Amino acid sequence: MKPQLKNLVQTRIPTVHGEFVLHYYSNNLDNKEHIAFVKGDVVNKQSIPVRIHSECFTGDVLGSRRCDCGEQLDMALQLIDKAGCGILIYLRQEGRGIGLLKKLQAYNLQDDGLDTVDANIHLGHLADEREYDLAALMLEDLKVKSIALITNNPNKIEELGKLGVQVDRRIAIETSVHGDNQEYLKTKVEKMSHMMSMPDSKSKL
Repeated sequence: MKPQLKNLVQTRIPTVHGEFVLHYYSNNLDNKEHIAFVKGDVVNKQSIPVRIHSECFTGDVLGSRRCDCGEQLDMALQLIDKAGCGILIYLRQEGRGIGLLKKLQAYNLQDDGLDTVDANIHLGHLADEREYDLAALMLEDLKVKSIALITNNPNKIEELGKLGVQVDRRIAIETSVHGDNQEYLKTKVEKMSHMMSMPDSKSKL
């Protein structure tokens, strides 16, 4: 099925990071609400700062320290606000695409000794099942010419390129490393090639 989406509602949202316009999209692939959070004039602009953020209920809403998602979300909004324009696309792809139930089950497996990649595979999933077709369509709908992607994930840059999105450059988003997320972040660097600096393993966090 060819992915299609509709921009159904746009509404003003004032935040601690300034004022944004929220675009609510429907689509023909799932029954989830994917959104674009837009600051400033992005139409026909180049190198617009863009964060494509996949839903993380535990990190984004509850402030879980097991991952870096909530901190990345906040940092991305700060970066966009500082730039004066940009887009945060929020995709409902919980747990790198495996859903909240399986993600929580994976957490238990991690507590038993598996890393975040092996836990997903143990549950019968890929390490990362996210897709970016809808994000590419959102950027097309918003008439963005090219983007500066806020990410540490080289696969995200590659996949967007395959979908026709021009990524001019990458904006790094380095979050804090501590005892609760060190192994998670280390796995992302070593097994998923994320571009992040990690402290010496002997450091006390």
